[in-house]
Amino acid sequence: MAGTAGGIVLGFFLKAAEWLTGKKVYTLLLNVDFIPLLNRIVWPEWMEFFFHLLLSFSITAVFLGLLSKTKRPFTTAFVLVLPTVFLYYPLSILSHKPVAAPYNGQAFGWWAAGHALYALVLGLYGQKIKREA
Repeated sequence: MAGTAGGIVLGFFLKAAEWLTGKKVYTLLLNVDFIPLLNRIVWPEWMEFFFHLLLSFSITAVFLGLLSKTKRPFTTAFVLVLPTVFLYYPLSILSHKPVAAPYNGQAFGWWAAGHALYALVLGLYGQKIKREA
């Protein structure tokens, strides 16, 4: 549930940011054109979003595993998600299609804010689990 909610919140946040600013941060989030085999197909947006959710499920699984060993769901979520913020640079450099520029500070800010929001959703979910335990 947390992986779905977090992934959807992140996706819609970056889609809104791209729509409002023109910075292609949502396009960057969904882009798979640099991955061998996957790049042989032009995927519809819903399928690229599904790939994004699969990654979100993986991050959430690690989060839930760590949550059983810690009493700090928000700290755990933010520490786990922090590296994904910096994926902005290699992903934007590796992309073949037009995405947010690698050194665009505004686009990076939207990307970082979206991922912080994602961590917040995970942390809230973790806090709920801790309370119910």
